[in-house]
Amino acid sequence: MAPQSHLPHSRSTPGSTAATFSGPRPAPTGPPAAVPEPPPHSFQAVPINTLPRLEGHSFRSAILPDPEERAVRVYLPLAYEAEPDRRFPVFYLHDGQNLFDEHTACGSAHPWCIHTTTDRLIEEGSIEPLILVGIANTGPRRIAEYTHSQDPKLGGGEGRSYGRMLVEELKPLIDRTYRTRPDAEKTGLGGSSLGGLISLFLGFEYPQVFAKLAVMSPSLWWDGGNIMTVVESIAFKPSLRIWLDMGTEEGAPHLHDADLLFQILQRHGWQEQIDLAYQRIAGAGHSEDAWAARFDDVLRFLFPAK
Repeated sequence: MAPQSHLPHSRSTPGSTAATFSGPRPAPTGPPAAVPEPPPHSFQAVPINTLPRLEGHSFRSAILPDPEERAVRVYLPLAYEAEPDRRFPVFYLHDGQNLFDEHTACGSAHPWCIHTTTDRLIEEGSIEPLILVGIANTGPRRIAEYTHSQDPKLGGGEGRSYGRMLVEELKPLIDRTYRTRPDAEKTGLGGSSLGGLISLFLGFEYPQVFAKLAVMSPSLWWDGGNIMTVVESIAFKPSLRIWLDMGTEEGAPHLHDADLLFQILQRHGWQEQIDLAYQRIAGAGHSEDAWAARFDDVLRFLFPAK
């Protein structure tokens, strides 16, 4: 099979489908989380009826020049209602429209159905109960927001602003709205393709915020492999637990890049199966179905049951 393209492709919310969300939640109970006051911006609950325990918000950033409000979907574990005094880890994921529901998945793409995977692993006792937050991209600005540097041919390079949006605006709102464990050790960030690239970069930018990273089929080729230089040049090893993967059908150059990143991380002190997992997924291509098929392994490594 020919190597599959890692060129940026459309994973935006279909324009013909309007997301619907559930109403506002009551204020969290239990010990208050230490969360800074976010700056003014729009964060509105709207009704959603497609899945149980899936809530949503219409969010507009004051940091990013959002062309429209982006959908933020929040999936709660069964224990959230059953244990009202408990607080939960949070896993933030990019390209949120492809994660839960076929009605919002891009084009012919199948959703990852991460809610069913997560519920199954929690019920099995394989992972701890956690909250999932899917952050939809805004279509035309996906490449700009998911890249940390400017590629000479493809542009981009607004990933730092996207990171500020997550850290200064969205995460404080999620922590205020839901019973979260806001500390870095209980907060993950992840995505695939360019979403994997920006997750890796922001993990090194904000290790005090995101200590668990899912770096799936990352676009390491971006801007001549600039992210390799970023990781290689770190002055000290931050406390990050990193999942890294690449499918064998994604092409030899991308497998080589992933191997190289794995070696760089090892040189800086990450240890396989302790705070680093690297998987070459046999037969897997660069697709939503391939990423969905291994999401359970990602969860087992990043959020194992205690």
